[in-house]
Amino acid sequence: MRHLLNLLDLSQEDFFRILHRGIEHAKNRKLAPTALADKTVTLLFEKTSTRTRLSFSVAVMEMGGHLIALESQMLQVGRGESVEDTTEVLARYVDCVMVRTHSHRKLEVMSGLDRLPIINGLSDRHHPCQGLADYMTLLEAGLDLKNTTLAFVGEPNNVFNSLALGALHSGSRIHLAAPEGYPIRPGIRDHLQKKNVHLEVFQDPSAAVKDVDVIYTDTWVSMGQEEEAEERKAVFKPYRLDDELMTKARNDVMVMHCLPAHRGEEITDSVMDRHGPTIFKQAENRLHIQKAILEWIFELI
Repeated sequence: MRHLLNLLDLSQEDFFRILHRGIEHAKNRKLAPTALADKTVTLLFEKTSTRTRLSFSVAVMEMGGHLIALESQMLQVGRGESVEDTTEVLARYVDCVMVRTHSHRKLEVMSGLDRLPIINGLSDRHHPCQGLADYMTLLEAGLDLKNTTLAFVGEPNNVFNSLALGALHSGSRIHLAAPEGYPIRPGIRDHLQKKNVHLEVFQDPSAAVKDVDVIYTDTWVSMGQEEEAEERKAVFKPYRLDDELMTKARNDVMVMHCLPAHRGEEITDSVMDRHGPTIFKQAENRLHIQKAILEWIFELI
């Protein structure tokens, strides 16, 4: 039984198989119209969602599957039923569950029961579906991932973690520009060191983006951090992607953002609009990569 909690769950072969299959889906929305004809997939949300909700929903429908989308407060798990009991019930009704949750530990408990495939649609530690869509976007743009340097500007959060773990497979180089007090998770750093992934950490964003192929940013205030919003905005203000910072990068640099963008905070209107074709292609690729992920989960590729 396959689960996708983070990109360590994939071999290098599986990583690239999913990326290339996603590209095939992007070229043909009707590539596998009956692949999930006998499957029922549940989407379980503890957090709000636009791209994850829509991309998985459309993916299941376009592949002929059956879809049940639920909010956690609609279930008894929202009133105290254990995660273990909820998982046992889900396994008797449906074939797979995608969970968007606050706690990564919850996903570990669910997958540890090995009762049905679990897909991480976002947790506090990892966002593997986003990371796969991002590397797919780089491949589509013609980049040689082994010779690509990606600079992440901002907090090393769940999106950064997935990009970093993706580099274990892709061979890409990673730069991080983050303020003091916002370190990389020790476990992520350990994995990169063991595989000799090129990682450089900067406090100066100008140094981090010099000569890189890709600059990536994300919101400064993730869901659940609203009480820290004003403090975070002050700390991260020097890490905004604006016209001045972009003069420190190559003219042909790609800019990526997993969305939603908070224009005027982590990215300005001018940078967002100029690089919108890439950023919204990332968003579109969530659909195509979810199809490939579902095929991998059900061992169809």
